[in-house]
Amino acid sequence: MRVRRRTTSTASARTSGIRIRQTVPVQHLRVLVPSDLTEAVLGALIDDPAVSGVAVSRGASLKPVGDMIFADIAREATNDIVDRLRALRVHKVGSIHLVPVQTWLSEEAYRNEREAPGSGADAVIWADVTQRAYEDSELNWTYVSFLTMATMIASIAIITDSQILVIGAMVLGPEFGAIAALGVAIVRRRPRLLWLAARTLVFGFLVAIAAVTVLSAVGRRVGLIDPAQITGQRAGTAFIYQPNVWSLIVAVIAAAAGVLSLTSSKVGGLSGVFISVTTVPAAGNIALGIAIGDWAEVSGSAQQLLINLVGMAVAGALVLALQQAVWSRVSAYRARLVERLRQRRRNDRTTTTRPNGPARR
Repeated sequence: MRVRRRTTSTASARTSGIRIRQTVPVQHLRVLVPSDLTEAVLGALIDDPAVSGVAVSRGASLKPVGDMIFADIAREATNDIVDRLRALRVHKVGSIHLVPVQTWLSEEAYRNEREAPGSGADAVIWADVTQRAYEDSELNWTYVSFLTMATMIASIAIITDSQILVIGAMVLGPEFGAIAALGVAIVRRRPRLLWLAARTLVFGFLVAIAAVTVLSAVGRRVGLIDPAQITGQRAGTAFIYQPNVWSLIVAVIAAAAGVLSLTSSKVGGLSGVFISVTTVPAAGNIALGIAIGDWAEVSGSAQQLLINLVGMAVAGALVLALQQAVWSRVSAYRARLVERLRQRRRNDRTTTTRPNGPARR
């Protein structure tokens, strides 16, 4: 294995004029690439001040036939480096693999993370966000099963007027990933992703509502469900079929928090998002309303479901658009810094290699 190390001079660090705290682990990059692209990839990595500990293993890759390259990079600079590799068509002829490093000991990597503009916790790695959006938008048996079971629990919560079961149904529902994918598709201009996410949401809710409707009709026939339990006073769950302006406000705030949790390195806010939105409970109430023929329940719950879905999709797209605008400016600023540091290195190399002129008399 051939290792190439790059050192960042203290002078270069001072000239950057950046005062950023180290907040999150670095990203570990692994690239599999044909041998004819190895030098271009190494050049793109070694000259970047946010990259440390570059290594190459010649002939280690069997598919594609070529080399394996490793590097540690600051999280804030990940998008710029990935874009540079994509410009070299590395993703077409090889592969790019990113993994967050939970524990690392390296003065150079620590210094590089501090020098990279922006905060690592705020950085959006678009390749990761987009890949997760595609995964969450896949219409499969697991997604439909979870959504159906969550809708079942929501319907039981409505029958028993149990707020605890409503919360459980909200947490179990898998729909937020597909809703966030709508925003990603709009901001990143991915029409196929938009279609996949919309199809998954519509088909998933239709299947879940249909299944719970059938089960509710059976439950009513055998005496498990009394229509009076649904049409009567429900202090704990009446909000499900009574949408108002607060439904929209909560959906917008929840979507903003959820998108930030997905794009940031801090993901602690997702549970709160699941508990805040009234999508699955509304689907459960629609199914019960159809089963007992109460169309007022169906209408109110359908409005609640639509308000939450649209509000979350729009709010998520706006937050992602804001993040993209901010980090585009950071990337442009960082590009100027990188070019300045490269120019300094070129000048230093020119100074050290320049032959001595004739001695003065």
